[in-house]
Amino acid sequence: MAFTLTSLPWLPEPEPDFSARLKALTADTPVLGQTLASLATARLTSTQALSFARVMRKLRAAEADFAPLTSFRLTILSSFTAEMVADALPASCARHGVAVDVRLGDFGQIVQALGNADEAAFGHDPQAVLLLFDHRWLGLERFAGGDDDCVDEALGLVESCLTLARERGLQVIVPSLATPPEPLFGSFERDVAGSVAARIMHFNAGLSALVQAQGATLFDVASLAAQVGTASWFDPVGWNLHKAPFWSGVTALYADAIARLIGAIAGRARKCLVLDCDNTLWGGVIGDDGLAGIRIGQGSGEGEAFAALQHYALDLKKRGIILAVSSKNDDANARAVFRDHPDMVLREGDIAVFQANWEDKASNLEAIAKTLNIGLESLVFLDDNAAERAQMRAALPMVAVPELPGDPAAYVLHLAHAGYFEALSFGSEDAARAASYAANAQRATVRSEARDLGDYLSRLDMVIDLRPFDAIRLPRIVQLINKTNQFNLMTNRLTEAEVAACMADPSIVTLQVSLADRFSDFGLIGVIIARAEGGALCVTDWLMSCRVLGRKVEDAMLTALVDAAREQGLARIVAHYCPTPKNAMVADLFDRMGLERVPEQADGGRDYTLDVDGFAAQDLPHQRRK
Repeated sequence: MAFTLTSLPWLPEPEPDFSARLKALTADTPVLGQTLASLATARLTSTQALSFARVMRKLRAAEADFAPLTSFRLTILSSFTAEMVADALPASCARHGVAVDVRLGDFGQIVQALGNADEAAFGHDPQAVLLLFDHRWLGLERFAGGDDDCVDEALGLVESCLTLARERGLQVIVPSLATPPEPLFGSFERDVAGSVAARIMHFNAGLSALVQAQGATLFDVASLAAQVGTASWFDPVGWNLHKAPFWSGVTALYADAIARLIGAIAGRARKCLVLDCDNTLWGGVIGDDGLAGIRIGQGSGEGEAFAALQHYALDLKKRGIILAVSSKNDDANARAVFRDHPDMVLREGDIAVFQANWEDKASNLEAIAKTLNIGLESLVFLDDNAAERAQMRAALPMVAVPELPGDPAAYVLHLAHAGYFEALSFGSEDAARAASYAANAQRATVRSEARDLGDYLSRLDMVIDLRPFDAIRLPRIVQLINKTNQFNLMTNRLTEAEVAACMADPSIVTLQVSLADRFSDFGLIGVIIARAEGGALCVTDWLMSCRVLGRKVEDAMLTALVDAAREQGLARIVAHYCPTPKNAMVADLFDRMGLERVPEQADGGRDYTLDVDGFAAQDLPHQRRK
């Protein structure tokens, strides 16, 4: 079995009427963005990708609405011929949830364009710039005889480009370097200072550190070329004739890899892997073959292939991807495999939502998305059955559905290289995300069983912690203040030094709020800053994470604020709502909480006041305050 990465085998073939459907699109086409994404989610030829790009340009000129695709403006500055990449990107990006507007700068003018704001390249006010260069542009294409100074010079050149881009407020995507396949020293190549391979290795290591320090995004061309094979990646004929840095057959893969990064930057990376069971997670049909008859684990190549997929899925869970199951099966039969089969890698506790029934799978995926409170566009559906895959693409085109081969040994290759779960960073919060969504699913189950909201909140057994700011949580408090947009009454942005100054000022009340329930610990979820002034406690900042909406946490925060005012002998609380494009959800928060509105301000904001003596705290038996 050969897995040919450059053919993008995880994509289906385009529909026979692809060209006709594409040409028929107009700015008035219903669900235009979804139609474009559906057409792009196929193994397009270079001619079809070019036609797609031309139609996108025509639709953009007609001011078409590309929703639900996320619009994204990109400038490409390249040291080599990059028209083929620019032509392939619109289809690749639509496949990953983005309607990209691409502008291409002049050939070989990277530094000049960044320094002079080339109108052709920057006239559309780009959100990001993609720098494309190879080892030749950086002067790393020849043996230096032990001299490695040019690596520092090359990194300095890239750093200057990043600085110029950052001064323009642009997100930067920068490539690592592929190593050409012509060794001078054979297997000793990387150990010789000044060799091309050694210099590129040192450059890539320095680039990784530079990208992290500058907040840029790495496009790992080195890994991509290694996966293809550098002897196939590099094309000396193409370079000599028209300065093409790689074989033309790599273009679709190259553009798809860029599109994954743009999708991740735009927030369109997928969040949940939904797995079929029979002949996907194990060989055989559990309802027919029984627990002892299915094939999984050691003893056969087929069983080991299914175990490999489960190991990969479990690794995805460890990095924060949610796992769910959608299987046409009796629920008890399907769960028994996860609970009782000794060779299963995945266990029932690894699955956030388990849907085993005889309903159509599209309905099951809708139920999974609803339970997890995520969009259908966040789902990836893995199923060995070609008919089920086709039905899913037709019913829910926003769900990613990779093609799978007949041999389960290649399932992991197809899933991994499709790039649905592209990451820009990884930390402890990312690792905990899957557990957080699983806890949300458990809460949804409790909510469905509860009599009313009060019963639901009581069953959650919540514990709320309200206390002044402290040095230990200061970085997290600052982070929350500066990234919270929706549940944010004033939307002030503060530095760590400014927050620390509030902590040191005795006239300022600070309040940090943490929440936990019987399913998980949310950690820090709310912040209030208020200043004693003129006989009142004036609220300057009030914000909360949207993860805990509907828990009446804001009522507990107000009660704590009233307590603080009483402790200082202050008669009133004064607060202000400042409207922004993103915080409309809290426009009436103070009204709902019983504060008295005073005349609206010129900025459209609203001032509120609350008589401390007349305030009666709500009875919140579902919360235990520490």
